Amino acid sequence: MPRNRLRITVLKRVDPSYVFDGDVPVNPSSGRPYEICTAFQEGQEYVIDTDNRMPEGFCPQAWHDIFRKIGILHWGGSYTTEKKEMIACCTDGVRPVSFKLETLVD
Repeated sequence: MPRNRLRITVLKRVDPSYVFDGDVPVNPSSGRPYEICTAFQEGQEYVIDTDNRMPEGFCPQAWHDIFRKIGILHWGGSYTTEKKEMIACCTDGVRPVSFKLETLVD
């Protein structure tokens, strides 16, 4: 079974003020309220080759969180769509990021 190349597109970074209705908790390491994730920007794209390695500059925690879905698409699977794409998110409950994962057809 051939392995697929994939594209990861950053869909949305959620501001902590939305998650906490304006009462954002303080980050213990900085002493300031948490801010929106700075590891990504909306619209940013990453391409994963058939080796299925984490792209350079990708947040390791987000990679860990979405890796199972990446693996499913990488090997030709899909949960629900004919287009072989999924929506996934990192599990940072303070400042989550949503991603679109899609199979690239060569």
